[in-house]
Amino acid sequence: MVILKIDFNSDEALYVQLCNQIILGIATDSIREGDALPSVRQLAEHIGINMHTVNKAYTVLRQEGFVKLDRRRGAVVAVDSDKYQALEELQKELEVVLAKAICKNISRNEVHAMIDNLFNNYMSPGQDCGE
Repeated sequence: MVILKIDFNSDEALYVQLCNQIILGIATDSIREGDALPSVRQLAEHIGINMHTVNKAYTVLRQEGFVKLDRRRGAVVAVDSDKYQALEELQKELEVVLAKAICKNISRNEVHAMIDNLFNNYMSPGQDCGE
């Protein structure tokens, strides 16, 4: 069973937390391309949340190109590799994140150092960071 950390006290919606945890699992290779995720019912029971919440998370992950829904296997990790679209989406998300950082007087160097550290957490040993 996939290990997911859901914070029931967070203001962030449970389905968003679930999506983010699965994306982090894919990025860190603890969830791999082709892996079948638990069924909606199994995951809902395991975490102790409503099945509709899990279903919504799987739907969002499908729409964002992280999973495909297979009639026999359920939700299967299948990352859509449309890099151009992914870069556009990332830029939109980063614009808001960087605007918030600027409002909080976080410097360019602090942001760069943070991104380098985070990026290094997701790189496999021996993988080139400057692809």
